[in-house]
Amino acid sequence: MAQLDAVLARFPKTRPPLPAEIAAIYARQYAENRAGGSTAASAAQRLERWMHRKVADGAAGHHATLELGAGNLNQLPFEPEGQTYDIVEPFTDLYTGAPALPRVRRAYADIGEVPAEARYDRIISIAVMEHIEDLPLTLARAAQRLSPGGVFKAAIPSEGGLLWRLGWTLTTGLEFRLRHGLDYGKLMTHEHVNNAAEIERLISALFAEVRVEAFGIGRQLSLYRYIEAREPRMDIVADWMRRFS
Repeated sequence: MAQLDAVLARFPKTRPPLPAEIAAIYARQYAENRAGGSTAASAAQRLERWMHRKVADGAAGHHATLELGAGNLNQLPFEPEGQTYDIVEPFTDLYTGAPALPRVRRAYADIGEVPAEARYDRIISIAVMEHIEDLPLTLARAAQRLSPGGVFKAAIPSEGGLLWRLGWTLTTGLEFRLRHGLDYGKLMTHEHVNNAAEIERLISALFAEVRVEAFGIGRQLSLYRYIEAREPRMDIVADWMRRFS
């Protein structure tokens, strides 16, 4: 409990500002990474398919899905046709005009906009949890909106682990320095406000049944983690709603 309290005390977090020279190219860099528009970004997207496939596994038969941080809808090609599919994504430019957009029933800018009575068989996210400044509140709201027997699935980079840092340092980070002469680590610190251990600890506290898989050898020597959670503890959901709303 003490360890959980220590993690909760860090929230809500404040995103550190970007240096001016990185802020000036941030929007272009963000879009390029999402689209796989550079050699390193394209290679990263190929590795990230592991996350997309893990989240999509077992989706057949589920009737309603909510994706948190849907971005440019790059999860939908991995998803079965025919399910009700809603998304949460604050940046509408990312999905406007996307080929998969007709498959989306409703789009929300924030999970707080999803009606309180809405229920989903699956709530999913891919490479999103590490970015969320008010993560306990977001997780509590997601747990509220799961159907009985529903599943929460999150795939995340192993932020804070040795292999993850080495991986981006020698690929995207090196490419960024060669192209712009700037430190990609400062952009990563701005983007990834939560590490994998914090994310896993919060989900494990909020749900009674949690399963974790690593893409690598254990947690430290992995690039990504997949977290599957069921049976939300509604007393903790209510506590976090009171504490962080």
